[in-house]
Amino acid sequence: MSDPDHAPFEHFEIQDLFHLAKNPDSIDWESFRDGVEIHRLYGDGISGPTAALLRFRQEAKVPLHVHEGYEHLLILAGTQRDANGILKPGTLRIHPPGTQHSATSEAGCIVLAIYEKPVRFVE
Repeated sequence: MSDPDHAPFEHFEIQDLFHLAKNPDSIDWESFRDGVEIHRLYGDGISGPTAALLRFRQEAKVPLHVHEGYEHLLILAGTQRDANGILKPGTLRIHPPGTQHSATSEAGCIVLAIYEKPVRFVE
């Protein structure tokens, strides 16, 4: 497979994505924010579209940020909370451009996040 951060690739696949919570260390994670790790599927989060898995540890938070483009969130495991409520496994939420929120996870969670454009952190 080609490096999705630097070159076009034919396809990328993770099988049994909803069961990633049973073996989260089967993929490589990098530090993203305090208590939150990231595994980028494509993009760099700085320019252009990005897709990534985010792993929130217990009580972790992603600070307030603004969406410059659409964000699609799919909760794979655990729960995540923002000002709009609690997101449970299997929930898909789409944040349109111009919206903002912070996100926390009391017990921890794994989320698939797909960004049309990079987010801008306010805090």
